[in-house]
Amino acid sequence: MRVSAYVILPAGVLAVLAGLLGPVPPSPASDGKDSGPVTGPGIVRGFDRPARGFAPADTVLRRATPAAEGLDPAPIDAFVGRLEDWTDPARGAAPLFPGATALLAHEGAVVTRHASGDAVRYARPGRLLPPGQRVPARTDTIYDLASLSKLFTSIVAVQQIEAGRLRLDAPAARYLPAFAAHGKGGITIEQLLTHTSGLPADPRPPLWQVSGGLPARKQAILAARPSARPGARYRYSDLNMLSLQLVVEKVTGQRLDDLVREGITGPLRMRDTAYRPPAAWRPRIAATSYSVRPDRGLVRGTVHDANAWAMGGVAGHAGVFSTVDDLAVLAQALLNGGTYRGRRILGPRAVELLAHNYTERFPGDEHGLGFELDQAWYMGGLSSPRTLGHTGFTGTSLVIDLRSRSFAILLTNRVHPENETPSINPARRALAQALARSIPVRAPGGGRSWFDGPTVGPDPGERDPGERDPDGAEVGGDDSTLTSGRLRTIVPGRTAGQLLEGGPLHVSYDAFVDADDTDRFVLERSADGGRTWQEVPGTARSGHHGRSWQRVHARLPGGPYPDGLRLRWRYTATALAGGRGVNLSGVLVTRGTRVLLDSDCPGAPLTAHGWHPLPPPWPLARPAGLPSGGTAFGCPPGTGARPGPVH
Repeated sequence: MRVSAYVILPAGVLAVLAGLLGPVPPSPASDGKDSGPVTGPGIVRGFDRPARGFAPADTVLRRATPAAEGLDPAPIDAFVGRLEDWTDPARGAAPLFPGATALLAHEGAVVTRHASGDAVRYARPGRLLPPGQRVPARTDTIYDLASLSKLFTSIVAVQQIEAGRLRLDAPAARYLPAFAAHGKGGITIEQLLTHTSGLPADPRPPLWQVSGGLPARKQAILAARPSARPGARYRYSDLNMLSLQLVVEKVTGQRLDDLVREGITGPLRMRDTAYRPPAAWRPRIAATSYSVRPDRGLVRGTVHDANAWAMGGVAGHAGVFSTVDDLAVLAQALLNGGTYRGRRILGPRAVELLAHNYTERFPGDEHGLGFELDQAWYMGGLSSPRTLGHTGFTGTSLVIDLRSRSFAILLTNRVHPENETPSINPARRALAQALARSIPVRAPGGGRSWFDGPTVGPDPGERDPGERDPDGAEVGGDDSTLTSGRLRTIVPGRTAGQLLEGGPLHVSYDAFVDADDTDRFVLERSADGGRTWQEVPGTARSGHHGRSWQRVHARLPGGPYPDGLRLRWRYTATALAGGRGVNLSGVLVTRGTRVLLDSDCPGAPLTAHGWHPLPPPWPLARPAGLPSGGTAFGCPPGTGARPGPVH
């Protein structure tokens, strides 16, 4: 009998629990200094209040709707619609994969679990199966994880570090002397885990072309020649994990699949996760490609990767099969600091090693132990220096965001029935972006605010790299503006007049910037009616900024401005931008004690192009010194304090 990995609670029960929950104890790793409000069913921290430390160790996954968890369901619903488009050619969109299963979770709540398309659709390239013979994708479909298997190998290696059997800074040849062949004696365990060993990307010749069985193929791994000196460059390499497999098998005296079962899948009760899945699982397994070299026919239930197949289906770089539900348990265990349902697979300090950036000297290739870090090309809106994950060639991805205690899992059979298919990175990014944008960002004081973020579109001219993106970001992107009307002096009881020469103008506003370093958010000014614009010094922002609001201040010349003064907030995103986006609120322009623009006034002249006005989650904060129901500071008499529509 299959047992669910989740606690399933009706929405009504969640609502009652939300009112009964007391304070949630902080994670031991947080030293009691967790930022943001207490969270639980129906309570949400907010994307702008990142967590410190791990989730409470007793956090157990439960199913809930996005709304029940305080999330905005619209971005998630939109992604589900796109997933249907990507799996169904009849819907008019270019299909990316025959079938897919996706899962999103936040603060222990699984808020989306959706399957679309077919697990098996083709008999071979160009030959569709009759509809009655196709196998629909389900939420419990088992997928070939491809290079997500590297995460299991890495966790096993870190477990051996915890146990004292390995040292990060020790040469791999200390444990496996034969590995020192051809100048590899200086390659360390850390360099294997972070792809800085200097080994080439793949075994040459491929292992499936090496005769002599498994012993000869293991010898071929040991005999590999480095293509660069250790530590000199980052190069993603299957040979790193194949070599690491031989190391952990040597120091433990056990096979890798036994180590994974005893150290990860067994304790976490990941019952649908294994190398070489049994025949009884085959009806639930998604097909991959039709293999001609080597001649294997339609691959289903055996590993897709030919080198892993040559290793008997158990390899350090590939071979694991799993479901979104099982991977969700693994992801939550890492968010919990290595523990799930009282069973520990790693200690908190060991989990921190997975998320520590060991490759700062190689910008763009940030890497922890086994896990990639801050890769916007598939992490989308969840990307940050504290976001870890990986992808797989068969069309898989796992993104774990420590700051929002969230994760996104996408499993597809994009290589069915052949390997050469369009890039699925837009789907990977879109899934992460949907979750990031569903988590609210609350304007300081709850006033009028606007949002804009990068558009998740196709990768122009990009081939699908499988596990790594190409060398750089693509050109193109979005350019959105929020523009003021002509600024005028507001004097209570008098008609607003022309902005004449006088003292300097002071501009301040609240900005939440969670974007790529290549994105740009800046304030500009125009003194000729909007014909030309100049950047206001000191206002340009990009990057992540710790997911916190900033109060930006600027000073402008006092004029005169015979053609009027206009201000414009401009956000430009690159085509592959990561991060959630930019929020703007609390705009205030003053000269001395006179207010020229207050964005919380209902009549504030602000025109949005590309920016989206957001309703405040709470009533607008009452201005200091004004009674309830009074006017906002600087608003013309007769107007209320609540924000109105964008003008």
